[in-house]
Amino acid sequence: MQEAHVGYVANKDELLKRLRRAEGQVRGIQRMVEDDTYCIDVLTQVSAATKALETVALALLDDHLAHCVAEASAEGGPVAEEKLREASAAIARLVR
Repeated sequence: MQEAHVGYVANKDELLKRLRRAEGQVRGIQRMVEDDTYCIDVLTQVSAATKALETVALALLDDHLAHCVAEASAEGGPVAEEKLREASAAIARLVR
């Protein structure tokens, strides 16, 4: 089976670092709930974790546009149309 080339390969270490940080934040939130931490403090940490994941999502989207979509656009035709539809759908999911 052929491996798909991914646009984020050059940023993989940075993405993994950010994801590990977000994972730690989520674990911290879980501990806060277990310890009956004040609601507003928990919500503040949820907001921070959400922002961390949004940063990862935007970096992935940027790489997708710069690599996958750009290459498909250069090729043209149905491949380009499909990549543009994918990118549009991904953006729509992010802003919901």
